[in-house]
Amino acid sequence: MSIWGKIAGAGVGLAVGGPLGALLGAVAGHFVIDRALDDDEVVFTVALIALSAKMAMADGKVTNDEIRAFEDVLRVPPGERANVNRLYRIAQQDVAGFEAYAEQVARIYRGKPGTLEDVLDALFHIAKADKYIHPAEIEYLRTVADIFGFSEVEFARIRASHLGTPRMDPYLVLGITPEISDEDLKKAYRRLVRENHPDTLIARGVPEELVSIASDKLAAINVAYEKIVKARGLQERV
Repeated sequence: MSIWGKIAGAGVGLAVGGPLGALLGAVAGHFVIDRALDDDEVVFTVALIALSAKMAMADGKVTNDEIRAFEDVLRVPPGERANVNRLYRIAQQDVAGFEAYAEQVARIYRGKPGTLEDVLDALFHIAKADKYIHPAEIEYLRTVADIFGFSEVEFARIRASHLGTPRMDPYLVLGITPEISDEDLKKAYRRLVRENHPDTLIARGVPEELVSIASDKLAAINVAYEKIVKARGLQERV
C-alpha cells in the first residue's frame, strides 16, 4: 500500500517540531487522503525529501536522472507529484541549512542506527542516479553521516556498498579487516544481512517504497562475502 496519504498538515508539523515540522506545516492540507500515516513514516519521508533537496544543491545543479530517482525511490503517484515537488522546492529555499535537518533526524532516531543508515542508503541511491557522484555530494553525505553519529570506517562501509571500492576490497564493503577470524567474519556477514533484510527494514518503520533499495546493497554484501569465502577456502556460506 502506498505511503502517500494525507500528511496531517499543521497538526503533524506541530507534533514533529523543528525545521522538519515547519516544512510539513508549509504544505498543510495539500495531500489527498489515502490512509492514515503514523508519525515515523511521515518523519522518515519528509526527512528524506528535505535532505535530498539540500543534497541536490551540493554540486550546484539538479539533473533529470536525480529527479527521476527521487520519484522512483518514493514512488510518488502522479496525483501527488506537484505537492511533493512543492515540498522539495520549499526545502531547497529554506534558510535552515541541511545540518539543521540532519541534526533533527539524528535526534528523532537516536538509538536507531539502522534507520539512520536507511536514510543514507536512499541518499546514495539518489546521488548516483546520473552515474556520477560529484565530490561535493560525497562531502555532503559524509557530513550527514557524521551528524548521524557514524564513524569514518562506518561511512566507508556504507559508501563501498553503493559505489564499490578502488581496489574492489570486499573487507571494506563488510566493514571489517583482513585480520578478522573466520567465525567473526560469519558473524559480521550475518549481522549485515539481518540489518538489510526487507523484513527488518519494514519492522523498523521504513516505508515500503524504500525497501527495494536494500536489495542492491544486500547484493554487494553477498558478493563481498563470497569473495572472502573463496579466498579463504571456506565451504560454509554462513
